[in-house]
Amino acid sequence: MKFYSSRTGTADTSTFLGDLIDTLTERGRALLGRKSDRDAILQLDLIAMSELLLSRRGEASGVALAQTLLASYSAAPRPDRAAFLQALADRFGPDRGRVEDAIEALGKDQGTEALEALHAAAEPRRQELFRRLNLAPGGTAALIRMREDLSDYIKGNPGLKCVDADFAHLFSSWFNRGFLVLRPIDWTTPANILEKIIRYEAVHAIQNWDDLRNRLEPEDRRCYGFFHPQLVDEPLIFVEVALTKGIPDAIGPLLDLARKPIAASEATTAVFYSISNTQKGLGGVTFGNFLIKQVVENLKRELPNLKTFVTLSPVPGFAAWLARERKTEESACLVPEAKEALTALDDTAWYGDPAIAERVRAVLIPTAAYYFLRAKDPKGRPVDPVARFHLGNGARLERLNFLGDVSSKGLQQSHGLMVNYLYALDEIEKNHEAFAEKGTVVASPVVRKALPTDLPSRDLVPTP
Repeated sequence: MKFYSSRTGTADTSTFLGDLIDTLTERGRALLGRKSDRDAILQLDLIAMSELLLSRRGEASGVALAQTLLASYSAAPRPDRAAFLQALADRFGPDRGRVEDAIEALGKDQGTEALEALHAAAEPRRQELFRRLNLAPGGTAALIRMREDLSDYIKGNPGLKCVDADFAHLFSSWFNRGFLVLRPIDWTTPANILEKIIRYEAVHAIQNWDDLRNRLEPEDRRCYGFFHPQLVDEPLIFVEVALTKGIPDAIGPLLDLARKPIAASEATTAVFYSISNTQKGLGGVTFGNFLIKQVVENLKRELPNLKTFVTLSPVPGFAAWLARERKTEESACLVPEAKEALTALDDTAWYGDPAIAERVRAVLIPTAAYYFLRAKDPKGRPVDPVARFHLGNGARLERLNFLGDVSSKGLQQSHGLMVNYLYALDEIEKNHEAFAEKGTVVASPVVRKALPTDLPSRDLVPTP
């Protein structure tokens, strides 16, 4: 039999539609028990299956169709995936007829039922489609991968933003903090999860298994991750923690394979030195703030001797921002003499000469203070994304660390600059409110005193 295609028109008879539904349902059931033939899956029209899935009322057949649709999407070539995502925007939005009827009904009846009817009518049909797809075995993971595909297309096609917004809306509910489980990750954790820690580490790359062991096994190291019941062996986000006797100013000593561990009972400080999100498809769904707060609580219970909770954080946008300021004739933060001193940065080996490094430090630290305290993006927020995250969680910008990361990545993204954010437990709520309500960057006196005193007398211009 031939298949219905949204590109070629509707079926000739009602019998055809019934046969189609039965065929797709049977194939879906087959998929639940075994791998289906790839070529057969590719014959199925994604848009037609989506319409059928929305029309079904039976749960068993719906699950089977959802499984078939997801398998077909996964096997489809890239252009067909893109066409399907576009169809989600164009064809699976709200039913305009229902919306208009609901608005008319609301004009006649101001009661709760009329409002609820309008709310239901205004919901895009693709949200219900996603809910039904989520019922299939592996549906949650498949939808996350689908949103990853969407992110590849959305920059060149703003019309897809509505689909992304619906994904974000549903994922925010499905991955609510109440569904997340915090689990310690250590050297005894199953290898399939440890392999993912190596793969997903986004801040300081894990070189090999010895490197991973050095981060997980010693008594003065901890690692925690959030997991979701639908993604049992997939950490959504994880944080690596070093237990130390003071606030560190460089990452090298923390990761040194030859370092001598200390007893956990001797530590006074917990250092969050790497936080990695693992699922690109869950972008915009916030886990990190809950993770840090939960880990702090766990560590306090386990080790009452810990008094200080800080990060040792990268500054991923600093070098690019500084390059733009150096090229700007009327920079708001660099006078000509400062620009001249920073020409040393053009030599990749600049940090190896103590005299040159000192001249750079004298300019770089005040400029970094400006970067954090004064520079804003077009939305009026701090330019640095890591700063926005920690400041939004109630941390305080505690210290600027010159040459804190002299790895190739650290030099490339921030000229080696790292910072400490302090989580002072009795100030977190106040700091969060100040940042959220007024955009106040809470910083230590040391950081504030580092602001350059010879700023040009011109208005500040938001950084693009």
